Amino acid sequence: MLSLRHLRLKWRMILILGVIAVLQTGMLGHFAIRYLDNVLDEQIGQQAMRVALAIAASPDVIRAVEAGDSDFLQPLSYKLAHSAEARFVVFGDKDGIRLAHPFPHMIGNSMADDDGDTNAPALVHGKPYVSKALGSIGWSMRGKAPVFNAAGTKVIGIVSVGYMLDTVDRLVSNHRLSMLFAIGGAFLFSVFTAVWFASHFKKAIFNLEPEQIGRMFQERNATLETVREGIVAINHEGKITTFNHAAIQTLELPESDSYIGKPIQAVLPDSGMLDVLEQGTPQYDQEIWLHNHLLIANRIPLIQGDQITGVVSSFRLKNEVDLVSRKLTRIKQYAESLRSQSHEYNNKLHTIAGLIQIDAKDEALAVIGQESSSHQAFIQQLMEVTSDSILAGCLLGKYNRAKELGVELVIEQGSQMSALPDALPREQLVSILGNLIDNALEATLSHQGKGGTVTLILSDFGKELIFEVEDQGPGITREDQDKIFTRGYTTKAAQGHGIGLDLVKSLTDHLGGLITVESITSEAAPSGSRFTLYLPKQITPNNQSNATKNNDSTKHTEVQS
Repeated sequence: MLSLRHLRLKWRMILILGVIAVLQTGMLGHFAIRYLDNVLDEQIGQQAMRVALAIAASPDVIRAVEAGDSDFLQPLSYKLAHSAEARFVVFGDKDGIRLAHPFPHMIGNSMADDDGDTNAPALVHGKPYVSKALGSIGWSMRGKAPVFNAAGTKVIGIVSVGYMLDTVDRLVSNHRLSMLFAIGGAFLFSVFTAVWFASHFKKAIFNLEPEQIGRMFQERNATLETVREGIVAINHEGKITTFNHAAIQTLELPESDSYIGKPIQAVLPDSGMLDVLEQGTPQYDQEIWLHNHLLIANRIPLIQGDQITGVVSSFRLKNEVDLVSRKLTRIKQYAESLRSQSHEYNNKLHTIAGLIQIDAKDEALAVIGQESSSHQAFIQQLMEVTSDSILAGCLLGKYNRAKELGVELVIEQGSQMSALPDALPREQLVSILGNLIDNALEATLSHQGKGGTVTLILSDFGKELIFEVEDQGPGITREDQDKIFTRGYTTKAAQGHGIGLDLVKSLTDHLGGLITVESITSEAAPSGSRFTLYLPKQITPNNQSNATKNNDSTKHTEVQS
């Protein structure tokens, strides 16, 4: 089977439209030529028969045919043929024997020996008729009429008037040439139309070939079904054009239903996609409540030219996003802890190596003992404060990080955190404390320089777990306290901030806890900030559902010290 796939779209359209134009024009032209040929034959035949009837009614012709007067009829036949613009006029008697003929030697012979026509309709039945035959002088249309006696009661002869068909052939040939020109013109018009339409069409499909579009469509479907994010798309009418399997599973919709073509309002009335369709403003990382699920969603309008043609939304469950974020945070904390320890110990080792080289062995031993004792003291304190290895590892890593920065991380005496409930996700706790301590270290270093102190207080007394992080930074104004947990908001000039405290707030709310911030002030100037984290020992769904209420009840206090 002939395949056109190896041709580009433009050449396919030129070939297809050209062939269609040639076939259509050729078929119509052939029909027109055949119809014209038949009509001309019929008109010429009718004309020949009318001339034959007129001649047969002439008294002179009746008298000469009845008398068999060829001498009179022969010159008369030439004269009548000339005047009627016919090719010939032939006379015959009642037996069909020629009395006059363009070729005199044919006179006296039967008219049937020319074309096989016995002339029975005229001679026997006395009726005129038309015939098309190949005679001695070529193809002709012949009108034949009987010659009656003067009384009109008896057939005494026959008149045959013929018109040659070469005239018809010439006329038809002229029309056939016109038809060929029409076919050529239609083909050229089809070519120009195909070129224009192909260019316009390819611009609309971004200059892609049909096979490329097919492959992209298959890849698009495969991609939509393999991604873990739910993806929904609507057109300019608000009807669903894409609804992948992940979206159905995420929203826990019936998998047996078909959603393509349905209005988005009928399926997901609170999706917010119609707002984006109307306003044309993209929305990124929006936290939404949809179909009884808390989601992180992105909504992007599809714009073609200056028209909004649709909206695409992708979303995932918020707890999945939080889980990924927490894992990344934890990995980052571990990496920083290892880097801090490596950097710190390299400095100590270089110092010890230098002391040994200058033979200052006692000083080297003192440095070793000092480092070992301070590190061991902190580890010993950690073992007394908490028995949870994950929490202890996090605090030890932050201790090493603080030493690298030249800041001291101190756990206040009397701190205790041995009653961590099993239901409390350790990675979430580590993420919250890690972010708070990192912020405290940065604030202290930027305001106090090296030598500053960050104090950590832990208490598991009562029904709550309490973590306090105090820094020696510049403090936080009341205006900033109202915004400090907003995503993207930061008081730091450097880029890439404004995310950590938003994550802390989100995780705290998820655990049903509460976090407060306050400035530690003195009579002279602000001397730092205190972040206090309250987490319930009993982690239940009710704790988490009340998180939003707790968010509104956050207190901001100023403490005089």
